[in-house]
Amino acid sequence: MTKSDLIEAIAAKANIPKARAELLVNGIFDAMAESLARGEGVELRGFGSFSVRDYEGYQGRNPKTGDAVHVQPKKLPFFKVAKELRARVEGGRVNHALSPDAEADDADETAE
Repeated sequence: MTKSDLIEAIAAKANIPKARAELLVNGIFDAMAESLARGEGVELRGFGSFSVRDYEGYQGRNPKTGDAVHVQPKKLPFFKVAKELRARVEGGRVNHALSPDAEADDADETAE
């Protein structure tokens, strides 16, 4: 899914014009980017969380010449997927321990 696909999906689901959905999507992404730029995390329950990780500089190699090259320290965004999203992507399988009816399900399995 591309950003324009997301805009179209939101416009259709919320029954709003595409221009308004585009403003909404851009506003969300801008707010998330600004938060990460300040070094803050972004948590979307049930979806995942974004954070900024610091990476130290290191000595690398130029693959073409083999010469040693110093790689500067950097900060990069990192995404950690939520358990709920992971379960949905894996085909709807839900962690049995997280299911609200886990005890009832266990009782059904032992009765069979």
